[in-house]
Amino acid sequence: MNGGRQFRIVRRFFQFAGIVFCAMSDYWIHLSFRPKKSGPSARALWLQRHSRRISKMFRLEPQVYGDIPSRGLLITNHLSYLDVIVISSITPAIFVAKKEVRSWPALGLCAQMGGTLFVDRARRLQVGAMSDEIQSVLDAGVLVVLFPEGTSTNGQGVLPFRSALLEPAARHVHSISVGCLQYALDDGDAANEVCYWGDHSFFPHMLNLLGKRTLRATVRFARFDSDVTDRKEVARLVREEVLKLKEG
Repeated sequence: MNGGRQFRIVRRFFQFAGIVFCAMSDYWIHLSFRPKKSGPSARALWLQRHSRRISKMFRLEPQVYGDIPSRGLLITNHLSYLDVIVISSITPAIFVAKKEVRSWPALGLCAQMGGTLFVDRARRLQVGAMSDEIQSVLDAGVLVVLFPEGTSTNGQGVLPFRSALLEPAARHVHSISVGCLQYALDDGDAANEVCYWGDHSFFPHMLNLLGKRTLRATVRFARFDSDVTDRKEVARLVREEVLKLKEG
């Protein structure tokens, strides 16, 4: 590892720690002690403010195509913990994530503060209750982001979409958008150094990422219009739309 890369890792590590500290202070001052102002919209805006600061630290400016959704459901592929930061920097949103994210260092706490809805996919009864929570946030006029692959991948393909959390989409009460995320690196392999999948461990992966000169992200959005009410069929159709976006 050369000296410039080492310096970049150390500098960004302390920058990241500073951003997390400021984010927590911001939350406690403006949301924690003001319960009436700590609803999903305020939390989504809080997450956006600090996601933009993290994006700036990485010199990450997403290239966006299509109409940016501001409410309803956004259904997209899933590549990395950076997905939340990238999407939040573009549009305020509440995310649905697997329960394991809650225990991640720093990011897990920030996810909780940002209003993330944590789901235990192994518990079918909880999945049903989660659909009601998603519906509640949608009814508040806030964008909800779903990653129905159920896990992150290296971006080479798009896994079959799980239908369990797509009940709100099958109701067609709120607008539905689809998205596709892609990453690139000038000094590395995005599939293994940006995407977080397989046997990667969070802390070593994050440290390596901090050493990269510049991250590039491309995000494509499109509206999804359908009158299908079977959520398994919705899952299939939505995945087809994401694949079309991936092909550019």
